Amino acid sequence: MTATDGSDGRPVLVIGGPPTTNGDLHIGHVAGPYVAADVYSRYLRATGRDVVYASGGDDSQTYVVTSAARLGTTPPELTVKSWALIKGTFEAMGIAVDGFAPTDDDYRSTVYNYVNRLYELGKFRLRTVRLPYSERTGTFLVEGLIGGDCPTCLADSRGGICETCGHPIDFDGLLDPWSLLDPSDEVTYRETEIMVFPLEEYREQLTAFHAAKASTWRPHLVSLMRELLAKPLPDYPITYPVAWGLPAPFPETPGQTLNAWVEGMPASMYCSTYGQRQRGLQPPSTDDAWRAEHDAELVFFVGFDNLFIWALVHVAELMAHEGRYVLPDTILTNEFYELDNEKFSTSKGHVVWARDLVAEVPRDVARFYLNLTAPEHARTNFSQAVLDKVVGERLVEPWNELATTLAKLAAEVSGDAAGAGAPLPVVPGTPARIAAMISRFRGCFELDSFSLSRAADLVVQHTARLRADAQRALTEEHDALRVRAGDLFLQTRALITCMSPVLVDLAAQVAQNGDFEPRMSADAFDVAHTTAFVVPGLSLRTAAADHAVPPAATTTV
Repeated sequence: MTATDGSDGRPVLVIGGPPTTNGDLHIGHVAGPYVAADVYSRYLRATGRDVVYASGGDDSQTYVVTSAARLGTTPPELTVKSWALIKGTFEAMGIAVDGFAPTDDDYRSTVYNYVNRLYELGKFRLRTVRLPYSERTGTFLVEGLIGGDCPTCLADSRGGICETCGHPIDFDGLLDPWSLLDPSDEVTYRETEIMVFPLEEYREQLTAFHAAKASTWRPHLVSLMRELLAKPLPDYPITYPVAWGLPAPFPETPGQTLNAWVEGMPASMYCSTYGQRQRGLQPPSTDDAWRAEHDAELVFFVGFDNLFIWALVHVAELMAHEGRYVLPDTILTNEFYELDNEKFSTSKGHVVWARDLVAEVPRDVARFYLNLTAPEHARTNFSQAVLDKVVGERLVEPWNELATTLAKLAAEVSGDAAGAGAPLPVVPGTPARIAAMISRFRGCFELDSFSLSRAADLVVQHTARLRADAQRALTEEHDALRVRAGDLFLQTRALITCMSPVLVDLAAQVAQNGDFEPRMSADAFDVAHTTAFVVPGLSLRTAAADHAVPPAATTTV
Protein backbone atom coordinates (compact mmCIF):
# COMPACT_ATOMS: atom_id res chain seq x y z
CA MET A 1 0.00 0.00 0.00
CA THR A 2 1.28 3.47 -0.81
CA ALA A 3 0.22 6.91 0.24
CA THR A 4 -2.65 8.45 -1.71
CA ASP A 5 -2.17 12.11 -0.85
CA GLY A 6 1.50 12.86 -1.26
CA SER A 7 2.54 11.81 2.26
CA ASP A 8 5.63 9.75 3.02
CA GLY A 9 5.16 6.29 1.48
CA ARG A 10 7.60 4.42 3.72
CA PRO A 11 6.21 1.43 5.65
CA VAL A 12 5.60 2.25 9.31
CA LEU A 13 6.37 0.05 12.30
CA VAL A 14 4.51 1.19 15.42
CA ILE A 15 5.55 -0.36 18.74
CA GLY A 16 3.61 -0.11 21.97
CA GLY A 17 6.06 -0.92 24.75
CA PRO A 18 5.35 -4.56 25.71
CA PRO A 19 3.34 -4.64 28.98
CA THR A 20 4.63 -6.79 31.82
CA THR A 21 2.50 -9.92 32.11
CA ASN A 22 1.99 -9.67 35.86
CA GLY A 23 -1.69 -8.74 35.58
CA ASP A 24 -4.30 -7.04 33.47
CA LEU A 25 -4.22 -3.40 32.30
CA HIS A 26 -5.89 -0.57 34.18
CA ILE A 27 -6.85 2.66 32.46
CA GLY A 28 -3.60 4.27 33.57
CA HIS A 29 -1.79 1.76 31.37
CA VAL A 30 -3.96 2.11 28.27
CA ALA A 31 -4.32 5.91 28.49
CA GLY A 32 -0.62 6.29 27.78
CA PRO A 33 1.08 4.42 24.96
CA TYR A 34 -1.56 1.96 23.79
CA VAL A 35 -4.50 4.21 22.93
CA ALA A 36 -2.11 6.76 21.42
CA ALA A 37 -0.40 4.14 19.25
CA ASP A 38 -3.79 2.81 18.16
CA VAL A 39 -5.06 6.26 17.17
CA TYR A 40 -1.86 6.96 15.26
CA SER A 41 -1.99 3.63 13.43
CA ARG A 42 -5.64 4.13 12.47
CA TYR A 43 -4.80 7.62 11.23
CA LEU A 44 -1.98 6.29 9.06
CA ARG A 45 -4.32 3.74 7.48
CA ALA A 46 -6.84 6.50 6.78
CA THR A 47 -4.13 8.33 4.80
CA GLY A 48 -3.12 5.23 2.84
CA ARG A 49 0.06 4.34 4.74
CA ASP A 50 1.23 0.75 5.24
CA VAL A 51 1.49 0.28 9.02
CA VAL A 52 2.01 -2.60 11.44
CA TYR A 53 1.11 -1.87 15.07
CA ALA A 54 2.61 -4.52 17.32
CA SER A 55 3.22 -5.37 20.95
CA GLY A 56 3.52 -8.46 23.10
CA GLY A 57 3.77 -9.68 26.66
CA ASP A 58 6.94 -8.96 28.65
CA ASP A 59 7.18 -12.25 30.53
CA SER A 60 10.75 -12.07 31.85
CA GLN A 61 10.47 -9.04 34.13
CA THR A 62 11.28 -9.70 37.79
CA TYR A 63 8.02 -7.93 38.65
CA VAL A 64 6.34 -11.16 37.57
CA VAL A 65 8.14 -12.95 40.41
CA THR A 66 7.05 -10.50 43.12
CA SER A 67 3.49 -10.32 41.79
CA ALA A 68 3.19 -14.10 41.65
CA ALA A 69 4.40 -14.38 45.24
CA ARG A 70 1.88 -11.82 46.43
CA LEU A 71 -0.98 -13.49 44.52
CA GLY A 72 -0.10 -16.99 45.66
CA THR A 73 0.61 -18.36 42.19
CA THR A 74 3.68 -19.22 40.11
CA PRO A 75 5.38 -16.92 37.59
CA PRO A 76 4.62 -19.22 34.60
CA GLU A 77 0.94 -19.46 35.59
CA LEU A 78 0.72 -15.69 36.06
CA THR A 79 2.27 -14.87 32.68
CA VAL A 80 -0.08 -17.20 30.80
CA LYS A 81 -3.17 -15.79 32.51
CA SER A 82 -1.99 -12.18 32.20
CA TRP A 83 -1.16 -12.48 28.50
CA ALA A 84 -4.73 -13.59 27.78
CA LEU A 85 -6.17 -10.82 29.99
CA ILE A 86 -4.10 -8.10 28.31
CA LYS A 87 -4.99 -9.34 24.83
CA GLY A 88 -8.67 -9.33 25.82
CA THR A 89 -8.41 -5.82 27.25
CA PHE A 90 -6.85 -4.51 24.05
CA GLU A 91 -9.77 -5.98 22.11
CA ALA A 92 -12.33 -4.59 24.57
CA MET A 93 -10.83 -1.09 24.26
CA GLY A 94 -10.72 -1.23 20.46
CA ILE A 95 -6.92 -1.16 20.48
CA ALA A 96 -6.27 -2.84 17.15
CA VAL A 97 -2.84 -4.37 17.63
CA ASP A 98 -1.92 -6.24 14.44
CA GLY A 99 0.10 -8.70 16.43
CA PHE A 100 0.09 -9.25 20.18
CA ALA A 101 2.81 -11.85 20.06
CA PRO A 102 3.15 -14.78 22.46
CA THR A 103 6.45 -15.86 24.00
CA ASP A 104 6.93 -18.86 21.72
CA ASP A 105 9.93 -20.58 20.13
CA ASP A 106 10.19 -17.96 17.37
CA TYR A 107 10.19 -15.23 20.00
CA ARG A 108 13.00 -16.89 21.93
CA SER A 109 15.09 -17.59 18.83
CA THR A 110 14.73 -13.93 17.77
CA VAL A 111 16.03 -12.80 21.16
CA TYR A 112 18.96 -15.20 21.07
CA ASN A 113 19.88 -14.28 17.49
CA TYR A 114 19.90 -10.62 18.49
CA VAL A 115 22.07 -10.94 21.60
CA ASN A 116 24.41 -13.53 20.07
CA ARG A 117 25.04 -11.23 17.12
CA LEU A 118 26.07 -8.44 19.49
CA TYR A 119 28.19 -10.89 21.46
CA GLU A 120 29.97 -12.09 18.32
CA LEU A 121 30.58 -8.49 17.24
CA GLY A 122 32.36 -7.93 20.56
CA LYS A 123 29.86 -5.41 21.87
CA PHE A 124 29.57 -6.81 25.41
CA ARG A 125 32.03 -6.73 28.30
CA LEU A 126 32.47 -8.96 31.34
CA ARG A 127 32.39 -6.85 34.50
CA THR A 128 32.58 -7.45 38.25
CA VAL A 129 29.73 -5.57 39.92
CA ARG A 130 28.28 -5.33 43.42
CA LEU A 131 24.64 -6.37 43.72
CA PRO A 132 22.12 -6.48 46.58
CA TYR A 133 21.93 -9.94 48.13
CA SER A 134 19.54 -11.82 50.39
CA GLU A 135 21.52 -13.68 53.04
CA ARG A 136 18.46 -15.65 54.08
CA THR A 137 17.63 -17.05 50.65
CA GLY A 138 21.11 -16.92 49.15
CA THR A 139 19.87 -15.02 46.06
CA PHE A 140 20.69 -11.75 44.37
CA LEU A 141 18.04 -8.99 44.36
CA VAL A 142 17.79 -6.90 41.20
CA GLU A 143 15.27 -4.77 39.30
CA GLY A 144 11.75 -5.52 40.62
CA LEU A 145 13.06 -7.66 43.48
CA ILE A 146 14.68 -4.76 45.35
CA GLY A 147 13.26 -1.47 46.65
CA GLY A 148 14.83 1.63 48.13
CA ASP A 149 15.28 5.34 47.52
CA CYS A 150 16.54 6.75 44.23
CA PRO A 151 20.00 8.32 44.64
CA THR A 152 19.09 11.04 42.11
CA CYS A 153 15.67 12.29 43.25
CA LEU A 154 15.28 10.39 46.57
CA ALA A 155 11.86 9.01 45.58
CA ASP A 156 10.80 5.48 46.49
CA SER A 157 12.09 3.33 43.67
CA ARG A 158 13.04 -0.13 42.43
CA GLY A 159 16.28 -1.36 40.96
CA GLY A 160 17.42 -0.41 37.48
CA ILE A 161 15.42 2.75 36.74
CA CYS A 162 13.60 5.33 38.84
CA GLU A 163 10.10 5.81 37.47
CA THR A 164 9.86 9.25 39.10
CA CYS A 165 12.90 10.99 37.58
CA GLY A 166 13.73 8.50 34.81
CA HIS A 167 17.39 8.15 35.79
CA PRO A 168 19.15 4.78 35.86
CA ILE A 169 20.18 3.37 39.20
CA ASP A 170 23.54 1.63 39.42
CA PHE A 171 23.76 -1.96 40.59
CA ASP A 172 24.32 -1.00 44.23
CA GLY A 173 22.93 2.52 43.94
CA LEU A 174 19.62 2.27 45.83
CA LEU A 175 19.58 4.01 49.21
CA ASP A 176 18.29 1.98 52.18
CA PRO A 177 17.52 -1.12 50.09
CA TRP A 178 14.89 -3.69 51.08
CA SER A 179 13.60 -6.92 49.59
CA LEU A 180 10.19 -6.82 47.92
CA LEU A 181 9.74 -10.54 48.47
CA ASP A 182 10.38 -10.20 52.22
CA PRO A 183 10.76 -6.67 53.64
CA SER A 184 12.08 -8.13 56.90
CA ASP A 185 14.96 -9.87 55.11
CA GLU A 186 18.45 -8.50 55.65
CA VAL A 187 19.92 -7.07 52.45
CA THR A 188 23.69 -7.17 52.02
CA TYR A 189 25.93 -6.89 48.95
CA ARG A 190 28.05 -9.37 47.04
CA GLU A 191 30.30 -9.07 44.04
CA THR A 192 29.66 -11.13 40.93
CA GLU A 193 30.65 -11.17 37.28
CA ILE A 194 27.98 -10.30 34.72
CA MET A 195 27.89 -9.34 31.06
CA VAL A 196 27.28 -5.65 30.39
CA PHE A 197 26.74 -3.32 27.46
CA PRO A 198 29.06 -0.26 27.74
CA LEU A 199 26.80 2.65 26.87
CA GLU A 200 29.61 5.19 27.24
CA GLU A 201 31.20 3.83 24.06
CA TYR A 202 28.15 5.11 22.13
CA ARG A 203 28.13 8.60 23.63
CA GLU A 204 29.09 10.42 20.43
CA GLN A 205 26.48 8.58 18.32
CA LEU A 206 23.75 8.97 20.94
CA THR A 207 24.50 12.68 21.40
CA ALA A 208 24.27 13.31 17.66
CA PHE A 209 21.11 11.21 17.38
CA HIS A 210 19.28 13.11 20.12
CA ALA A 211 20.54 16.51 18.97
CA ALA A 212 18.93 15.81 15.58
CA LYS A 213 15.61 14.95 17.25
CA ALA A 214 15.48 17.73 19.84
CA SER A 215 13.41 20.15 17.77
CA THR A 216 10.52 17.73 17.16
CA TRP A 217 10.37 15.37 20.15
CA ARG A 218 8.46 16.14 23.34
CA PRO A 219 10.28 18.49 25.73
CA HIS A 220 10.39 16.17 28.75
CA LEU A 221 12.12 13.45 26.74
CA VAL A 222 14.58 15.97 25.31
CA SER A 223 15.43 17.40 28.74
CA LEU A 224 15.93 13.94 30.25
CA MET A 225 18.30 12.93 27.45
CA ARG A 226 20.31 16.11 28.03
CA GLU A 227 20.53 15.30 31.73
CA LEU A 228 21.65 11.73 31.11
CA LEU A 229 24.15 12.62 28.38
CA ALA A 230 25.68 15.33 30.58
CA LYS A 231 27.32 12.68 32.77
CA PRO A 232 29.08 9.35 32.17
CA LEU A 233 26.74 6.69 30.85
CA PRO A 234 26.59 3.49 32.90
CA ASP A 235 27.42 -0.06 31.90
CA TYR A 236 24.07 -1.67 31.22
CA PRO A 237 23.50 -5.21 32.56
CA ILE A 238 22.94 -7.84 29.87
CA THR A 239 22.84 -10.75 32.32
CA TYR A 240 21.84 -11.16 35.96
CA PRO A 241 22.51 -14.01 38.41
CA VAL A 242 18.79 -14.63 38.99
CA ALA A 243 16.55 -17.60 38.21
CA TRP A 244 13.62 -15.98 36.35
CA GLY A 245 14.12 -15.13 32.68
CA LEU A 246 15.64 -16.56 29.53
CA PRO A 247 18.90 -18.45 30.23
CA ALA A 248 21.93 -16.41 29.14
CA PRO A 249 23.73 -18.06 26.21
CA PHE A 250 27.24 -16.82 27.03
CA PRO A 251 29.92 -19.23 28.33
CA GLU A 252 31.30 -16.54 30.65
CA THR A 253 28.06 -16.30 32.66
CA PRO A 254 26.88 -19.85 33.38
CA GLY A 255 23.60 -20.14 35.27
CA GLN A 256 22.64 -16.50 34.67
CA THR A 257 19.62 -15.15 32.79
CA LEU A 258 19.21 -12.31 30.32
CA ASN A 259 18.12 -9.00 31.78
CA ALA A 260 14.45 -8.74 30.75
CA TRP A 261 14.97 -5.28 29.25
CA VAL A 262 17.45 -6.75 26.75
CA GLU A 263 14.53 -8.56 25.14
CA GLY A 264 12.86 -5.24 24.28
CA MET A 265 14.21 -4.73 20.75
CA PRO A 266 14.24 -8.34 19.51
CA ALA A 267 10.82 -8.84 21.11
CA SER A 268 9.51 -5.81 19.21
CA MET A 269 11.02 -7.14 16.00
CA TYR A 270 9.28 -10.44 16.50
CA CYS A 271 6.01 -8.72 17.37
CA SER A 272 6.21 -6.80 14.08
CA THR A 273 6.77 -10.06 12.22
CA TYR A 274 3.95 -11.72 14.13
CA GLY A 275 1.68 -8.85 13.11
CA GLN A 276 2.68 -9.26 9.47
CA ARG A 277 1.93 -12.97 9.67
CA GLN A 278 -1.48 -12.25 11.15
CA ARG A 279 -2.16 -10.23 8.01
CA GLY A 280 -1.15 -13.12 5.76
CA LEU A 281 2.40 -12.00 4.97
CA GLN A 282 5.42 -14.29 5.25
CA PRO A 283 8.60 -12.26 5.89
CA PRO A 284 11.83 -14.22 5.33
CA SER A 285 13.09 -13.69 8.90
CA THR A 286 11.72 -12.48 12.21
CA ASP A 287 13.78 -9.28 12.04
CA ASP A 288 13.19 -8.58 8.35
CA ALA A 289 10.81 -5.63 8.76
CA TRP A 290 13.43 -3.76 10.81
CA ARG A 291 16.30 -4.32 8.37
CA ALA A 292 17.83 -1.06 7.14
CA GLU A 293 17.35 -1.89 3.46
CA HIS A 294 13.55 -1.63 3.86
CA ASP A 295 13.83 1.91 5.31
CA ALA A 296 10.79 1.54 7.55
CA GLU A 297 9.66 4.43 9.73
CA LEU A 298 10.02 3.17 13.30
CA VAL A 299 7.87 4.74 16.02
CA PHE A 300 7.92 3.85 19.73
CA PHE A 301 5.06 4.77 22.09
CA VAL A 302 6.31 4.45 25.69
CA GLY A 303 5.89 5.97 29.14
CA PHE A 304 8.33 8.56 30.45
CA ASP A 305 9.53 6.22 33.20
CA ASN A 306 11.08 3.84 30.63
CA LEU A 307 12.86 6.39 28.46
CA PHE A 308 16.37 5.54 29.66
CA ILE A 309 15.85 2.08 28.19
CA TRP A 310 13.96 3.00 25.01
CA ALA A 311 15.74 6.22 24.09
CA LEU A 312 19.31 5.36 25.13
CA VAL A 313 19.91 1.65 25.72
CA HIS A 314 17.78 0.30 22.87
CA VAL A 315 18.96 2.98 20.43
CA ALA A 316 22.59 2.17 21.30
CA GLU A 317 21.89 -1.55 20.81
CA LEU A 318 20.51 -0.88 17.34
CA MET A 319 23.55 1.25 16.55
CA ALA A 320 25.82 -1.55 17.78
CA HIS A 321 24.46 -3.81 15.05
CA GLU A 322 26.48 -1.65 12.66
CA GLY A 323 23.83 -0.58 10.16
CA ARG A 324 21.74 -3.73 10.12
CA TYR A 325 18.60 -2.06 11.52
CA VAL A 326 16.70 1.22 11.21
CA LEU A 327 16.79 3.60 14.16
CA PRO A 328 13.58 5.07 15.63
CA ASP A 329 12.22 8.08 13.78
CA THR A 330 10.12 9.10 16.77
CA ILE A 331 9.76 8.11 20.41
CA LEU A 332 6.38 9.43 21.56
CA THR A 333 6.32 9.56 25.33
CA ASN A 334 3.54 10.09 27.86
CA GLU A 335 3.40 11.09 31.52
CA PHE A 336 1.49 9.34 34.31
CA TYR A 337 -2.31 9.10 34.33
CA GLU A 338 -3.84 9.35 37.79
CA LEU A 339 -7.13 8.24 39.33
CA ASP A 340 -9.00 10.92 41.28
CA ASN A 341 -5.73 12.86 41.54
CA GLU A 342 -3.81 10.00 43.12
CA LYS A 343 -1.45 7.48 41.61
CA PHE A 344 -3.02 4.18 40.55
CA SER A 345 -2.35 1.51 43.18
CA THR A 346 -3.55 -2.03 42.60
CA SER A 347 -2.30 -3.18 45.98
CA LYS A 348 -4.48 -0.53 47.68
CA GLY A 349 -7.45 -1.13 45.40
CA HIS A 350 -7.15 2.39 43.94
CA VAL A 351 -7.68 1.33 40.35
CA VAL A 352 -10.16 1.18 37.48
CA TRP A 353 -9.59 -1.75 35.16
CA ALA A 354 -9.91 -0.89 31.49
CA ARG A 355 -12.18 -3.83 30.79
CA ASP A 356 -14.47 -2.85 33.65
CA LEU A 357 -14.74 0.70 32.30
CA VAL A 358 -15.86 -0.44 28.84
CA ALA A 359 -18.35 -2.81 30.44
CA GLU A 360 -20.15 0.27 31.79
CA VAL A 361 -19.61 2.93 29.12
CA PRO A 362 -19.34 2.41 25.36
CA ARG A 363 -15.74 2.16 24.34
CA ASP A 364 -16.08 5.16 22.01
CA VAL A 365 -17.00 7.22 25.07
CA ALA A 366 -14.09 5.74 27.04
CA ARG A 367 -11.65 6.35 24.20
CA PHE A 368 -12.87 9.92 23.71
CA TYR A 369 -12.39 10.75 27.38
CA LEU A 370 -8.94 9.11 27.49
CA ASN A 371 -8.01 11.19 24.44
CA LEU A 372 -9.39 14.37 25.93
CA THR A 373 -7.44 13.85 29.17
CA ALA A 374 -4.34 12.23 27.63
CA PRO A 375 -1.20 12.69 29.78
CA GLU A 376 0.85 14.21 26.98
CA HIS A 377 3.06 16.74 28.75
CA ALA A 378 2.03 16.50 32.41
CA ARG A 379 0.15 14.18 34.74
CA THR A 380 -3.56 14.15 34.08
CA ASN A 381 -6.48 12.58 35.83
CA PHE A 382 -9.34 10.11 35.38
CA SER A 383 -12.62 10.77 37.17
CA GLN A 384 -15.85 8.90 36.50
CA ALA A 385 -17.90 11.93 37.53
CA VAL A 386 -15.97 14.20 35.18
CA LEU A 387 -16.29 11.65 32.37
CA ASP A 388 -20.07 11.62 32.78
CA LYS A 389 -20.37 15.40 32.87
CA VAL A 390 -17.81 16.40 30.25
CA VAL A 391 -18.47 13.69 27.67
CA GLY A 392 -22.22 14.01 28.16
CA GLU A 393 -22.30 17.78 27.73
CA ARG A 394 -19.57 18.23 25.13
CA LEU A 395 -19.98 15.15 22.96
CA VAL A 396 -22.97 12.85 23.49
CA GLU A 397 -25.76 15.44 23.76
CA PRO A 398 -24.55 17.72 20.93
CA TRP A 399 -23.81 14.77 18.66
CA ASN A 400 -27.22 13.24 19.22
CA GLU A 401 -28.89 16.59 18.50
CA LEU A 402 -26.88 16.79 15.26
CA ALA A 403 -27.90 13.24 14.31
CA THR A 404 -31.58 13.95 15.03
CA THR A 405 -31.57 17.18 13.05
CA LEU A 406 -29.84 15.54 10.08
CA ALA A 407 -32.49 12.80 10.09
CA LYS A 408 -35.17 15.52 9.89
CA LEU A 409 -33.28 17.19 7.05
CA ALA A 410 -33.04 13.91 5.17
CA ALA A 411 -36.76 13.36 5.53
CA GLU A 412 -37.49 16.92 4.35
CA VAL A 413 -35.41 16.69 1.18
CA SER A 414 -36.08 13.07 0.24
CA GLY A 415 -39.11 11.91 2.19
CA ASP A 416 -36.94 9.29 3.91
CA ALA A 417 -34.96 9.77 7.11
CA ALA A 418 -32.37 7.35 5.73
CA GLY A 419 -31.73 9.74 2.87
CA ALA A 420 -33.00 7.67 -0.04
CA GLY A 421 -33.57 9.76 -3.15
CA ALA A 422 -31.73 12.00 -5.57
CA PRO A 423 -28.17 13.17 -4.87
CA LEU A 424 -27.89 16.40 -2.93
CA PRO A 425 -25.94 19.32 -4.44
CA VAL A 426 -22.80 20.64 -2.76
CA VAL A 427 -21.85 24.30 -3.10
CA PRO A 428 -18.32 24.98 -4.39
CA GLY A 429 -17.05 26.35 -1.09
CA THR A 430 -17.81 23.23 0.97
CA PRO A 431 -14.77 21.14 -0.10
CA ALA A 432 -12.52 24.01 1.01
CA ARG A 433 -14.16 23.98 4.45
CA ILE A 434 -13.65 20.23 4.65
CA ALA A 435 -10.02 20.59 3.58
CA ALA A 436 -9.48 23.05 6.44
CA MET A 437 -11.09 20.66 8.91
CA ILE A 438 -9.02 17.69 7.72
CA SER A 439 -5.85 19.77 7.87
CA ARG A 440 -6.48 20.62 11.53
CA PHE A 441 -7.15 17.02 12.46
CA ARG A 442 -4.08 15.82 10.60
CA GLY A 443 -2.04 18.33 12.54
CA CYS A 444 -3.16 16.57 15.72
CA PHE A 445 -2.29 13.12 14.38
CA GLU A 446 1.09 13.81 12.77
CA LEU A 447 3.95 12.96 15.11
CA ASP A 448 5.70 16.33 15.21
CA SER A 449 2.51 17.88 16.64
CA PHE A 450 0.71 14.75 17.91
CA SER A 451 -1.99 15.58 20.45
CA LEU A 452 -4.91 13.38 21.37
CA SER A 453 -6.40 16.07 23.59
CA ARG A 454 -6.46 18.63 20.78
CA ALA A 455 -8.02 16.05 18.44
CA ALA A 456 -10.78 15.44 21.00
CA ASP A 457 -11.30 19.21 21.29
CA LEU A 458 -11.68 19.41 17.50
CA VAL A 459 -14.38 16.73 17.64
CA VAL A 460 -16.26 18.88 20.15
CA GLN A 461 -15.74 22.08 18.14
CA HIS A 462 -16.96 20.72 14.81
CA THR A 463 -19.86 18.82 16.35
CA ALA A 464 -21.13 22.06 17.90
CA ARG A 465 -20.61 23.96 14.65
CA LEU A 466 -22.46 21.43 12.50
CA ARG A 467 -25.26 21.07 15.05
CA ALA A 468 -25.90 24.83 14.94
CA ASP A 469 -25.73 24.87 11.13
CA ALA A 470 -28.16 21.95 10.88
CA GLN A 471 -30.69 23.59 13.19
CA ARG A 472 -30.57 26.81 11.13
CA ALA A 473 -30.98 24.82 7.92
CA LEU A 474 -34.40 23.54 9.02
CA THR A 475 -35.77 27.08 8.69
CA GLU A 476 -34.85 27.41 5.00
CA GLU A 477 -37.04 26.93 1.90
CA HIS A 478 -37.03 23.60 0.05
CA ASP A 479 -34.52 24.43 -2.74
CA ALA A 480 -32.10 26.15 -0.37
CA LEU A 481 -32.64 23.34 2.10
CA ARG A 482 -31.41 20.75 -0.43
CA VAL A 483 -28.15 22.66 -0.89
CA ARG A 484 -27.67 23.16 2.86
CA ALA A 485 -28.44 19.48 3.46
CA GLY A 486 -25.84 18.44 0.89
CA ASP A 487 -23.21 20.60 2.59
CA LEU A 488 -24.11 19.32 6.06
CA PHE A 489 -24.12 15.65 5.16
CA LEU A 490 -20.80 15.93 3.32
CA GLN A 491 -19.19 17.83 6.20
CA THR A 492 -20.58 15.34 8.71
CA ARG A 493 -19.20 12.47 6.65
CA ALA A 494 -15.81 14.20 6.66
CA LEU A 495 -16.02 14.78 10.42
CA ILE A 496 -16.75 11.09 11.03
CA THR A 497 -13.69 10.28 8.90
CA CYS A 498 -11.55 12.61 11.01
CA MET A 499 -13.05 11.14 14.20
CA SER A 500 -12.58 7.54 13.06
CA PRO A 501 -9.19 6.94 14.76
CA VAL A 502 -10.86 7.81 18.09
CA LEU A 503 -14.56 6.89 17.78
CA VAL A 504 -13.98 3.54 16.16
CA ASP A 505 -17.43 2.02 16.67
CA LEU A 506 -19.33 5.03 15.34
CA ALA A 507 -17.21 4.99 12.17
CA ALA A 508 -17.69 1.23 11.81
CA GLN A 509 -21.47 1.63 12.17
CA VAL A 510 -21.57 4.24 9.41
CA ALA A 511 -19.50 1.94 7.21
CA GLN A 512 -21.93 -0.92 7.84
CA ASN A 513 -24.91 1.26 6.91
CA GLY A 514 -23.57 2.36 3.55
CA ASP A 515 -20.65 3.06 1.24
CA PHE A 516 -18.18 4.63 3.63
CA GLU A 517 -14.45 4.09 3.97
CA PRO A 518 -12.51 6.56 6.10
CA ARG A 519 -9.94 8.28 3.88
CA MET A 520 -8.44 11.36 5.46
CA SER A 521 -7.69 13.22 2.27
CA ALA A 522 -9.31 16.44 1.10
CA ASP A 523 -9.69 15.20 -2.48
CA ALA A 524 -12.00 12.44 -1.24
CA PHE A 525 -14.58 15.16 -0.48
CA ASP A 526 -14.03 17.39 -3.51
CA VAL A 527 -17.37 16.47 -5.08
CA ALA A 528 -20.35 18.26 -6.60
CA HIS A 529 -23.00 15.97 -5.11
CA THR A 530 -23.45 13.79 -2.05
CA THR A 531 -26.20 11.77 -0.38
CA ALA A 532 -27.86 11.76 3.00
CA PHE A 533 -27.09 8.88 5.35
CA VAL A 534 -28.09 7.66 8.78
CA VAL A 535 -25.89 9.30 11.42
CA PRO A 536 -25.65 6.96 14.45
CA GLY A 537 -26.23 8.35 17.90
CA LEU A 538 -23.98 8.03 20.94
CA SER A 539 -24.78 6.81 24.44
CA LEU A 540 -23.14 7.63 27.74
CA ARG A 541 -23.95 4.22 29.17
CA THR A 542 -24.18 0.70 27.86
CA ALA A 543 -26.11 -2.21 29.34
CA ALA A 544 -23.58 -3.96 31.56
CA ALA A 545 -25.47 -7.22 31.20
CA ASP A 546 -24.95 -7.13 27.44
CA HIS A 547 -21.32 -6.07 27.46
CA ALA A 548 -19.90 -7.21 30.78
CA VAL A 549 -16.40 -8.64 30.89
CA PRO A 550 -15.36 -10.62 33.99
CA PRO A 551 -13.51 -8.35 36.43
CA ALA A 552 -9.80 -8.96 36.62
CA ALA A 553 -8.92 -7.56 40.04
CA THR A 554 -8.12 -10.92 41.60
CA THR A 555 -5.59 -11.77 38.92
CA THR A 556 -3.67 -8.52 38.73
CA VAL A 557 -1.18 -6.54 40.71
